Amino acid sequence: MLALQYLRENTEEAKLRISKRNPKYVETIDQVLALDEENRKAKSEMEKNQSEANAMAKKIGELMKAGNRAEADVLKAETAALKESGKALEERSKQFEQELFDVLVTLPNTPHESVPVGQTAEDNYTVFQHGEIPALQEGAVPHWDLIKQYDLIDFELGSKISGAGFPVYKGKGARLQRAMINFFLDEAVAAGFIEIQPPLLVNADSGFGTGQLPDKEGQMYHATVDDLYLIPTAEVPITNIYRDVILKEEDLPIKNVGYTPCFRREAGAWGAHVRGLNRLHQFDKVEIVQIAHPNQSYALLDEMVIHVKGLLEKLELPYRILHLCGGDMGFTSALTYDFETYSAAQGRWLEVSSTSNFESFQANRLKCRFKNKEGKNQLVHTLNGSALALPRILATLLENNQTPEGIRIPKALVPYCGFEMID
Repeated sequence: MLALQYLRENTEEAKLRISKRNPKYVETIDQVLALDEENRKAKSEMEKNQSEANAMAKKIGELMKAGNRAEADVLKAETAALKESGKALEERSKQFEQELFDVLVTLPNTPHESVPVGQTAEDNYTVFQHGEIPALQEGAVPHWDLIKQYDLIDFELGSKISGAGFPVYKGKGARLQRAMINFFLDEAVAAGFIEIQPPLLVNADSGFGTGQLPDKEGQMYHATVDDLYLIPTAEVPITNIYRDVILKEEDLPIKNVGYTPCFRREAGAWGAHVRGLNRLHQFDKVEIVQIAHPNQSYALLDEMVIHVKGLLEKLELPYRILHLCGGDMGFTSALTYDFETYSAAQGRWLEVSSTSNFESFQANRLKCRFKNKEGKNQLVHTLNGSALALPRILATLLENNQTPEGIRIPKALVPYCGFEMID
């Protein structure tokens, strides 16, 4: 959530930045500031009213001590009228505060100055590309055929047990899945991240803290009896560890990593572009999260990008990094880099990671602060990245490494899964 003080003091900068997402949000900022002005006026009137009431109460006491009851009774009547008007002013202030909050939470984060203007994925641009596009043998097939051929994943069985989008991993498919999870976790721990195993369900306060609520209710599974939400990513519970916490400046940055299943309803069209592992309702992901000093956050984002690059290179996958435009970024992000691997059998790029800096947007919702050198509380910056999401990584690994003898396993994963080929 954008800080009101920032919007008041940096109005033109905020409008310029947020217009990179959509110019319509400029009007929303004006609406927020108008409501803020009305709210501040109502509070000022309320404080003036209270001050007058306090002065009268003091005067009444003095008159009563002096035995001037008649004049005191007149002031009592005036005080009663002030109290009634004070209640009306307080109710008016609460109404403005609620209206202000309701509008403020609809504002997305303001993009970083480097974010390109644009509305769709076509407006993103490639900032880095690595690796050769593999040339597959004649007769190469996409991963949804490979998993049937080698009996790695059963979508029909998952559909029977739960529904579409809930696959059952079997045999070497399950072992390869576990191998990737352990490999990603070990790489993150070696890079200084502390492993966290968080809950898979969160309350509404947690969903609000990281920006999933009230923006993405329709994409989250909701356990209505207990009012809990299945997590769409480990970012939500891990970042919420620091909700309502005041940290020490010397403890920053805090680096966490966690593996969790992720649950997303993924409302929208289905077709060939989301076939097989390309879109699931339940999938596994290793997430890295950082709580950072504002002066460090963009240097740390660069480090996270280097970390994800290293994972993909160890997996021997061709990849590219996209700098997302304003309109294609997530609601809470100030800057996002998407990583895509090239699926040779499908002939297209597949997104496998988003690495983002949220600046103080989440921290303002979370009330996550640190005490700076001047002894004042200051909002932290939060960052997160997929390191990595498994389904499309697995799809690309299977497709790009298929040979007439079977599917070759990248060397980095062999110690984890215990086999070099799927045959």
